[in-house]
Amino acid sequence: MTLPPVFQDWFARQGWQPHPHQLALLGAVGDSLLIAPTGGGKTLAGFLPSLVDLRDGAARRGSVHTLYVSPLKALTADIGRNLARPIADLDLPVRVEDRTGDTGATQRRRQRVDPPEILLTTPESLALMLSYPEAPRIFGGLRRVVLDELHALAESKRGDQLMLCLARLRHLAPGLRVTGLSATVEDPAALAGFMAGAAPVGIIQADPGPDPDIAMLPTATPAPWAGGGGHYAIPEVLDAVRQARTTIIFINTRAQAELFFQALWAANDDNLPIGLHHGSLSREARARVEAAMAAGDLRAVVATGSLDLGIDWGAVDLVIQIGAPRNVKRLVQRIGRANHRYNAPSRARIVPANRFEQIECVAALNAVRERDLDGDPRGPGPLDVLCQHILLTACAAPFDADALYAEVVTAGPYRALSRTDFDACLDFAATGGYALRAYDRWQRLMLRDGVWRLRDPRATRLLRMNIGTIVEAEMLKVRLRGRGGAPLGEVEEAFAASLTPGDSFLIGGRVVRMDALREMVIEVTPQPGAQPRIAVFSGVKLATSTQLAHRVLALIGDPARYAELPPDTRDWLRLQARISRLPEPGLLLSESFPHAGLWHFALYGFAGRNALQTLGLLMTREMEAAGLGPLGFLATDYALLIWSLDPVRDPAPLLDGGRLRAGLGEWLGDNAVMKRTFRNVATVAGLIQRNLPGLRKSGRQATFSSDILYDTLRKYDPGHLMLRITADEAGRGLVDFGRIEEMLARSPRQEHRMLDRVSPMAAPLLLEVGKVPIRGEGRERLARIEAETLMREAGLEVLM
Repeated sequence: MTLPPVFQDWFARQGWQPHPHQLALLGAVGDSLLIAPTGGGKTLAGFLPSLVDLRDGAARRGSVHTLYVSPLKALTADIGRNLARPIADLDLPVRVEDRTGDTGATQRRRQRVDPPEILLTTPESLALMLSYPEAPRIFGGLRRVVLDELHALAESKRGDQLMLCLARLRHLAPGLRVTGLSATVEDPAALAGFMAGAAPVGIIQADPGPDPDIAMLPTATPAPWAGGGGHYAIPEVLDAVRQARTTIIFINTRAQAELFFQALWAANDDNLPIGLHHGSLSREARARVEAAMAAGDLRAVVATGSLDLGIDWGAVDLVIQIGAPRNVKRLVQRIGRANHRYNAPSRARIVPANRFEQIECVAALNAVRERDLDGDPRGPGPLDVLCQHILLTACAAPFDADALYAEVVTAGPYRALSRTDFDACLDFAATGGYALRAYDRWQRLMLRDGVWRLRDPRATRLLRMNIGTIVEAEMLKVRLRGRGGAPLGEVEEAFAASLTPGDSFLIGGRVVRMDALREMVIEVTPQPGAQPRIAVFSGVKLATSTQLAHRVLALIGDPARYAELPPDTRDWLRLQARISRLPEPGLLLSESFPHAGLWHFALYGFAGRNALQTLGLLMTREMEAAGLGPLGFLATDYALLIWSLDPVRDPAPLLDGGRLRAGLGEWLGDNAVMKRTFRNVATVAGLIQRNLPGLRKSGRQATFSSDILYDTLRKYDPGHLMLRITADEAGRGLVDFGRIEEMLARSPRQEHRMLDRVSPMAAPLLLEVGKVPIRGEGRERLARIEAETLMREAGLEVLM
């Protein structure tokens, strides 16, 4: 296929020339993965073959011609607006509609009878449409599928669900062409394999365009030694906003975004129009901000990952990242929001939240300049998603098990799926498994005349209401123990899952001991004056990627590269080398030193917060057994700090991989991690339902149901498929034990230093211990005084 003259004329009228990668995709034979930088016309490239095809009258009445799938509902609306222009200019006989959770019921019903030529949707809505008996007619004439922001979809179960849907579409419409679009891909071959069907996928890589203009934002006030949300840089951030047309200020968490937005407004003496955008805001509030940005009415917007992907706001000419990016690929994606044009360099500035983050920011900037993206290899397709897919397949029509298995293994993530695992998923979908097959509510499929069908067709409504792989995190209330105990606040479920009875933690500035978890309430007892065992409730935070952590470690371990760092950070690391030694690749460094009447053990693991949090839980168990009297610990992305009554003199036995794995099994049996993971797995697989006709189950009801099921299966059917999936996911998710093993494997040498005082690198960790939110200038001044005192103790008075 070549670009027809009418399309060439249209490009010329816009003052454009088709990019080589757009023409390459137009002429591609078979499925393709296009990798092009932000602003490189990826979306138009994806739709160009369809528009040319539709102009020639290729659409089949009553069937979708082109299906566009994106991870965000906001992107489908944006794409719809962008497509309207060429369709109107070229007078194409094409109807474009979206089909998402926001689409009205009347339009959804009409689309099943009279679908548009181009349908814009999300993975969940596509799975729903494929569950209807009309699916073969709606998609039988499908010619093209465009998968936008494919890298983002591939990072979660939503991508696995989409690939199963794609296998079904390939079955319904043999010969359809699939195009994946992405800007940030660390392993193109792996992503191409993820989206591939029976035939390989061709990879088209566009010219990456000019290098971005990226640097740290210079600030008059140095970054704090620990913690911080970047508030010290508010004056410089506001000044940068004044000098730009429109700025997106990215922050890693919703809570930090709220606090930074408040601080920004408090200092906004010029009353610059600044908005806030994150996933916890109402749809209406997000839509207002998006409309204001599109109209050019805002000078800046403070946002989280909700604006990471593809919405094209041409006026944005600056991106500011507050806090270390944690992931190079995420940073590149965010940088691309500025100067959304192919041949114009994106401009971005980074504000590290503290001095340790300065090192990570320098490492991330180097990775961006070298175009070295990070990413972890994906595991096999999850079986809970397959269970849901089997049930939805039955909603559409009876199916043959052999034919469905043959179809499923054409999906990239499930290519290595064994027939044994498929049959286990089918048995679960049909009966609930051995321990549950006596209950009617889980008897959902039956075999008749050689095909599997729904036992009760009325179940289709319930199954469709619970489509999807996203299980929202619940907030658990924290209350004092006893009848009518006073509420102290809420914590995220992920944090609650890491607690066992007896653990103490900080909430609202008070140290409390966890006594019990009853339904969705954590019952606690005050422990005034005690040191919290788990020092800081920090909720769910982004963990630094393995590759970026390795870069940070390499930078710290190479004094010849210190010229890249700010002078105060450079001096800090040199002092660490004099008093103790520096971490470096291949070496696992740890230290023991006295401070404030207790012994402290610091381990510089560079394995990510989740992994080091798990390591802290496991090591303190071992220390307790050894009689060392551990009292508490703190984990960051880089280091673990444990304080105890007696010193750790030889950490090697505490870091034995076999003992740690054995301890992991015992620990998982004692806390809520497994139950929490089981609830998520059971929800995706369809064992429990969150949505019921006429109502939505509360988190408390869902947790209560899943806890009963979990205990029942452990007692009567310990080999149940859901328990097997749960154990798999717990080890990879919150626990992140694989990164502990990776840390030990990449550090064949271990060195432990016994010191007579706190080391320079450990000093910022001590500032994190017991940290509570600071409000007001007086509290901030006290925090600075505490930091200065501790740094002098560490020998850092030369840096104050």
